[in-house]
Amino acid sequence: MRGALLVALVPAAALAQTDKQVVKPPIAQYWMSVETAAGMSMPGMGGLVGGFFGKPASGGRSIILQLGSQQSASAPKADHLIPAALKMGDALPLVTPQRAKPGRSARGEGTQGGMERPKGRMLIYWGCGDNVRPGQPVILDFAKVAEGGTPPNMTARHVSAPNPPAFGRNRTYGEWPNPEEPKSVPDDASLRGEHTVKGNYSPEIRFTLGETHDFMEKAALSSAGNRFSWKALPSATGYFATLFGGTGESEVVFWSSSEVQEMGSMLMDYVPPAEVARLVREKVVMPPSTLECAVPGEVVSRAGGTPLLSFIAYGPEANFVQPLRPSDPKIAWEMQWTAKARFKSTAQLMLGASTPQAQPERQTEKPAAQNPVDPVDQGIKALRGIFGR
Repeated sequence: MRGALLVALVPAAALAQTDKQVVKPPIAQYWMSVETAAGMSMPGMGGLVGGFFGKPASGGRSIILQLGSQQSASAPKADHLIPAALKMGDALPLVTPQRAKPGRSARGEGTQGGMERPKGRMLIYWGCGDNVRPGQPVILDFAKVAEGGTPPNMTARHVSAPNPPAFGRNRTYGEWPNPEEPKSVPDDASLRGEHTVKGNYSPEIRFTLGETHDFMEKAALSSAGNRFSWKALPSATGYFATLFGGTGESEVVFWSSSEVQEMGSMLMDYVPPAEVARLVREKVVMPPSTLECAVPGEVVSRAGGTPLLSFIAYGPEANFVQPLRPSDPKIAWEMQWTAKARFKSTAQLMLGASTPQAQPERQTEKPAAQNPVDPVDQGIKALRGIFGR
């Protein structure tokens, strides 16, 4: 079992190298997705803003546990035995979701056939600084996107991010949180210690997390006018920020902190450290040494004066495998299991919220339920349509 611990710092990509060696996929895969959320920040509004967006303003710590296996079980059952430092009892049950009953569709109102022709456009900006750079904005017309068209000068990078286990993706699957035990993660919880996953549809999984693979610190954002800053996070591998806003019914403004044109549709989520390092070199992701950024004044103004800014600090990743890869390429590598723990820290704020003249306009916006055309929602759907998210 000691061999499983030695691979903790080996990049996941290294596990995929074959060198003509027969490599069999693992029987079981286990993922821990660990987030520290700072919540919503808006000067003078307390917890009101966080509640408005359906999230606690104070943020908090969260964990998503996902176990996928090639094996079957008539009554699947699995548990994650956790260290005492997590302060959540002895174990967390990994429950297999129930299949949806026939006739109940998960499709929403915005499906083909009944969807109103999209209206409006998105203005796309990028780069930290007080002034908008030449060639901006790139204009994305929602109606043209719906017909399969995109601006000829619009670019996006591929981000290599593996998919976690999921219901329907694996023969048997279990997850936490779940309705059986919807616990909250304490603010003083720690992941340090030995972790064991036991179930009737997977091999036993054992690994240890240390000081360098624990909950990240909160990303404490502060802002003044069009500028925002944050304190350095010791385990951060890079930072990225996006901004959404708009005025009226037909215009959405999107901005990212990338120094080069990049929508960043996949970057507000977990990104492997190797990919973060590449994106830092390509000037898409801000390096760990960066602690402040300014959104161009024109962007803030066109976004309504108090746009929503989202921020992410990418964290480390721990990867484990059992057994270790044989050094002799003639010996097949038959993995029993792999495990991954990945980390991020996120925050949101209403940029420019301290500007008195900007607040009345935002407070008088009508509820989204009274207007079938939500430009921000259409903007998000347009991005997903372009980038497959």
